[in-house]
Amino acid sequence: MSKELLLDTSAVIPHLRRDDTVTSVLTTTDYLYLPIVVLGELYHGAYRLPFPRKQMEKIQTFLRAVTVLGINTFTAEHFGQISAHLSTEGKNIPANDVWVAAIAREYRLPLLADDEHFSRVPDLNLVRW
Repeated sequence: MSKELLLDTSAVIPHLRRDDTVTSVLTTTDYLYLPIVVLGELYHGAYRLPFPRKQMEKIQTFLRAVTVLGINTFTAEHFGQISAHLSTEGKNIPANDVWVAAIAREYRLPLLADDEHFSRVPDLNLVRW
């Protein structure tokens, strides 16, 4: 059986910093997916550095190992459902993480993340390391 994971920024950054624990999870996974929102966050972090070139190279290398998943009308509907639920419960999370959760639910992918607030999202298969 193949193993698939959708990656949150909280998982990618430690991997790029050579965290062996996260890297071992990624290297034993058959299919890795990256939300376009996470890619934007990675670029944001790189461009905030005084010399972004080295980090940009790491991102480009990492992109060869993942499939980037975008946002579409189905994702937007999941976003709306999740956002409304969290708002009603008074348990909001950052908007970018709602998009990540929406992609995870849309594609029924387990989400590798270290942010506890993802546990507030119903019907989300959260994987921690």
